[in-house]
Amino acid sequence: MQYEEKKTRPEAAAHHVILEGRERLSVSGVEDVESFDESAIVMNTCEGTLVVRGEGLHIEKLSLDGGDLKVEGSVDSLTYEDAGGERGGFLARLFR
Repeated sequence: MQYEEKKTRPEAAAHHVILEGRERLSVSGVEDVESFDESAIVMNTCEGTLVVRGEGLHIEKLSLDGGDLKVEGSVDSLTYEDAGGERGGFLARLFR
């Protein structure tokens, strides 16, 4: 059992964001995609909620088993939403 715990911890903690030329985005450590359209993608990662904003965004590849997401389009911003902060998370602000 100890081996399995050690094996799963590094995978859960692995979170990388790679942006190539503002047109190709790769994210690892993705646990779920809450919503997406051509102007925004909201995803839960092992490091919190990540919001990608831009134009013409589309998901090229999504593997929740591996936690990988690839996006193409014009990326304007990457924002981590703070669920524990005073402002609340994305959904808390959405339903105020």
